[in-house]
Amino acid sequence: MAYVIPSYSLAIKKEDLEELRNDVWNDDPVPGYLTVENKIYDVDIAYRGSYTREFRKKSYWLDFIEPEEFNGSREIHLNAGFKDPSLIRNKLSLDFFQDIRVLSPESQHINLTLNGSVEGVYLQLESVDDLFLQKRGLPEGPIYYAINNYANFSFMRNKKVKKEILSGYEQKVGNWTDDFYLQELITKINTTPINEFPEIIERYIHIENYLRWLSGAVCTMNNDGFTHNYALYRNSQTGLFEILPWDYDATWGRKVNGGVMEHDYVPIEGKLDNHLSFLLLQIPEYRKRYRSILEEILETRFTVDYLEEKIVFLHQALRPHILHDPYKKKSIHSFDDEPDFILQFIKARRSYLINQLKNLEN
Repeated sequence: MAYVIPSYSLAIKKEDLEELRNDVWNDDPVPGYLTVENKIYDVDIAYRGSYTREFRKKSYWLDFIEPEEFNGSREIHLNAGFKDPSLIRNKLSLDFFQDIRVLSPESQHINLTLNGSVEGVYLQLESVDDLFLQKRGLPEGPIYYAINNYANFSFMRNKKVKKEILSGYEQKVGNWTDDFYLQELITKINTTPINEFPEIIERYIHIENYLRWLSGAVCTMNNDGFTHNYALYRNSQTGLFEILPWDYDATWGRKVNGGVMEHDYVPIEGKLDNHLSFLLLQIPEYRKRYRSILEEILETRFTVDYLEEKIVFLHQALRPHILHDPYKKKSIHSFDDEPDFILQFIKARRSYLINQLKNLEN
């Protein structure tokens, strides 16, 4: 089946574009228009991301004003993937999480022009919000984004007490009363005796979901994804928090700067500055379940045989468009080398994790 890469056209008045470019750290949006398939949408536009805002190829956040929705979304994110020479890592990761049964946003590559100038290939990311839940028939519930590495499920960060218990979290959906649920979760994580931990934590966290998410983060090796780059959703029917991946550019053997990350850089337990992961893996029954999940994934999903067709398919679909991307076309040889690079990473990472499974024995 063909992977259709649609064209999006952004139009921003000169004075508004100057305002946007004048301060890349300003989150206040400017007005503009998005045209897709001859339909015009009135939108608000702002830059998105953290360190990526200083790159030449910017990422954008679009909020739809009139009409209020676009393909069932109130807002979308256009990710430049500037430091990913393949431009497929984020999508490959999010699709991988879906394959291992972890709730995950949809993603779609697009071609973008801004005021008639070609900006190149972007990845459109679905926002994790109330409409995200509605599309999947999920109960309402608050949603939080982990916006920096203070979102480590701990009272501490770098051996210092955090000023606020919810440092690192930004509420996307909900109201101020919902903060109490997250505060209670973090408090229970940090104050419950280890012998009582399983009984208590299962009242707050969907354990199977969490261990599958941890498995996905460990396989794809998102180094900062254990205390950052995730979302939390509290299912109002079960009362349990579920965790979702978000922003997975720096994966499959590449660092945030595009450099090589060796296949054994992240241990099989993940980065244990995530206090919840650390505590869960102290519990024999959870270590056993985590090992079982990992073994299943390593056998069926995190393999060259399973992923090669997906990688080659995305690469071949994007290649003609990369040749017109002003930021990527000069490095087309690097782009062409990436499928082999990713497949070699999968082979090496899989072998490493299989060898390390013994560390999860009780």
